[in-house]
Amino acid sequence: MKVKPWLAKLVASILANRTNHWVSNGIEIQMKTLDYLISRGKATRFGKDHHFSRISDYKSFKNQVPVRSYEEIKGYIELVKNGEKDILWPGRPLYFCKSSGTTSGVKYLPISKESMSNHINSARNALLNYIHENKHPELINGKMIFLQGSPELSSTHGIPTGRLSGIVAHHVTKYLQGNRLPSLKTNCIADWEEKVDAIVEETIKENMTVISGIPPWLQMYFLKVLDRTGKQTIKEVFPELQLIVVGGVNFNPYKMTFEKLIGAGVDYLEVYPASEGFFAYQNSQKDKDLLLLLNENIFYEFIPVDEVGSAMPTRLCIEDVELNTNYALVVNSNAGFWAYLIGDTIRFTSLNPWKIVVTGRIEQFISAFGEHVIAEEVESAIQEIIRNNRLQINEFTAAPQVNPENGELPYHEWFIEFEEVPDELHLLRLQLDLSMRKRNIYYDDLIGGNVLQPLKIRPVEPGGFKKYMEFTGKIGGQNKVVHLCNDRSVADLLIQLKVTLD
Repeated sequence: MKVKPWLAKLVASILANRTNHWVSNGIEIQMKTLDYLISRGKATRFGKDHHFSRISDYKSFKNQVPVRSYEEIKGYIELVKNGEKDILWPGRPLYFCKSSGTTSGVKYLPISKESMSNHINSARNALLNYIHENKHPELINGKMIFLQGSPELSSTHGIPTGRLSGIVAHHVTKYLQGNRLPSLKTNCIADWEEKVDAIVEETIKENMTVISGIPPWLQMYFLKVLDRTGKQTIKEVFPELQLIVVGGVNFNPYKMTFEKLIGAGVDYLEVYPASEGFFAYQNSQKDKDLLLLLNENIFYEFIPVDEVGSAMPTRLCIEDVELNTNYALVVNSNAGFWAYLIGDTIRFTSLNPWKIVVTGRIEQFISAFGEHVIAEEVESAIQEIIRNNRLQINEFTAAPQVNPENGELPYHEWFIEFEEVPDELHLLRLQLDLSMRKRNIYYDDLIGGNVLQPLKIRPVEPGGFKKYMEFTGKIGGQNKVVHLCNDRSVADLLIQLKVTLD
């Protein structure tokens, strides 16, 4: 089934008008969202335990409902898993989304019938918004792929359970069903390498116009396409390709590699989907920052990062946030999340409209010496050296080396998988260290005070991070490499696997 370009253009225009309306009424919409959530949650076990009937405004909500991590709401989740109804949200979830937690093992995150539309509509709206801005309605009739997890679902007391991308695959809009790839059979292949090979075979002769997924796995797909076809760029293979949709990780460290692999004439669209909700997307090719979706029945709260874990952290709604402050994101939604600390950190780059960048994860930092280096800093620093030196970097991670064996000063150790290891690695090391010192004053003080020596780079062999992900059972789907860690669990395993070039 094909959609007439004029119809796609009309629908995209209607969406743009609706977006303009809610963007200009964001505070009011957020307060109405909170009222709606409280009214629906009153009769649930959680609502009764937290006296929702006494809540009249945001202040009273904060008094009644403390911020919680997954571990702290796990008791309620277990009741839902055991088949009980009306626990976190009326009825039972439509799905359980399985997500790998860093401290909680596998998480079971509910998706209700009401919240499912957030995931589907937001992805659709991101595409329609692109069509409206860039006047490319014809792309909707080309072939599209999303490099995703398997749509095969298990059951948890009768509740279908699986990865978010696999769940969403069951809800692709009807008019796109005939355009999407890969086939169901290919999508269900368990072995990731075999699956990507099959996707390559299915797509290389198709008129691909949109390709989407998590950057490291898209990169694997692109390399296999080029190897299979003998072409120099993806644009040669798919001349009608117009749009690459990326999410899951910060795209900046991958962008130069993608531009080299893909070629010119392709746009990039960044999105911010998570198991707990689809929170934001890039609404303009002129501005890479993400528009926070205030109209999707999610009430957002924000905690200054340095207060996370304190007994009474400052909790702000959208009305009170400030620019250039690192916040931990807290969500309340019709999936049954209440003051839920999802683990991501964000920073506002605009308050009219409300736009954000994702700066990292609460638990992903390096602060072995009090420096508290965050993901945004390491990713922007490596992007700078990529740009200045025209490097191609496939993946990286950083970790502290607290007790060097030879008695030298401690340092940060960066494991970088170069497409080709540069000759002047010692100069690159100093550039990267200087870039980090510019971004983090505490790190700068530690280097200047001879507490730390400049960072060191340990090259990783081509495909080394892929071997690491295979060994840890996290290859493909929504899994991604941790870009920094306050211990040496990732670093030491890379060394044990003998994928580093000493």
